[in-house]
Amino acid sequence: MTAVETPESEYDPFEEFNRNQGIGLVEDPYPMFAESRAKSPLLQEDVRAMAGLDDSAESDALAAELPTVFTAYTFDAVKTILGDGEIFSSAGYAEVMGQVMGHTILEMDEPEHHTYRALVQQAFSRKVMERWEAETVPQIVDEYIDQFEDRGSAELVRELTFPFPVEVIARLLGLPKADLPQFHRWAVELISVGFDMERGLAASASLRDYFAAILTERRAAPAEDLMSVLSQVELDGQRLTDDEIFAFLRLLLPAGAETTYRSSSNLLYGLLTNPDQLDAVRNDKALWPQAIEEGLRWEPPLLTIMRTATRDTVVEGVDVPKGSVMIVNMGSANHDGKYWEHPDQFDIFRGPRQHLAFAFGPHMCLGMHLARMETRVVLDRIFSRLPNLRLDLSAEPQPAISGMTFRAPTALPVLFG
Repeated sequence: MTAVETPESEYDPFEEFNRNQGIGLVEDPYPMFAESRAKSPLLQEDVRAMAGLDDSAESDALAAELPTVFTAYTFDAVKTILGDGEIFSSAGYAEVMGQVMGHTILEMDEPEHHTYRALVQQAFSRKVMERWEAETVPQIVDEYIDQFEDRGSAELVRELTFPFPVEVIARLLGLPKADLPQFHRWAVELISVGFDMERGLAASASLRDYFAAILTERRAAPAEDLMSVLSQVELDGQRLTDDEIFAFLRLLLPAGAETTYRSSSNLLYGLLTNPDQLDAVRNDKALWPQAIEEGLRWEPPLLTIMRTATRDTVVEGVDVPKGSVMIVNMGSANHDGKYWEHPDQFDIFRGPRQHLAFAFGPHMCLGMHLARMETRVVLDRIFSRLPNLRLDLSAEPQPAISGMTFRAPTALPVLFG
């Protein structure tokens, strides 16, 4: 295949996406979430205000067509909604995300969801994951560290945590390295559909054409990559169609790359700003699993997802009419003081308790094992190659996690050696 050249443009899809997600603007939404939890497990939103409607008769008519919207804030409310895929449907994602991704697992309800998940899950077997952890992912992380190891300083977001997860996905798919810049650009433009539909649709079409050419090659001559596996998986005589594979791959970009970049960045921020915990983790590999889980609980990369009520129901004492849109705030749930003492603090020594960063129930994140594995590799390579890693306290401004939907620090300036 010929390499895809990155188009010259002043438009930066990465910066534009971050700006529209409140990155760099909203630093700490958790006090606001705590106030909401204290009022009610579920709060009904002002849909007129959300839609930007005034008090005119024309706006009254538009408002009458809008669904009731609730936000779930408590751990129990969020877990209840996510755990019941029959009452709370995922099909609402088809309206916007379905236009750019195709018909994906994100919008499927049972029994279709179960069948499709069983098919694609074969591509993430334990054996395959172990091979990626031993070979592919460490090599990629090392290649990025090679570029700054001798400097004694680095900016870990732009130089490591931001680019490496997309390269992992690209390498697992068997894509040419030269295509990576354009591939990454399409990935971000794809998930920018909420504020730029035209770019999102164009990126979707470009990715389909790009994947189609590779899939044709893999069907003719399978290789040891994810694309080849997806082209061959079978369950009870059922196989994935080309369009189903394209849809899954489009979803894999934000689900497997965007959130992993943010979760690994958030964990490193938590450790770097708590040097005693950083030292503990650096000196004791047995602490890595609980550190990773605390990072996910404390600052999940994605705060909210959506569901739709399929019938009248009650959640934690709140009446929910059929058709209501449910904004499920997993970030708030993970800071619920009913289950965690001092929930806003990063503390890797907490007792184990299930968090909801990967959601819950039938749609629990398919890529959670991949995300955890990639983060383990990042910790391993950083601690092995960057001795005395510490935050660069002279950097201005000092880093901070921000965002209202997706959250991450925009920079992690560090010193080492």
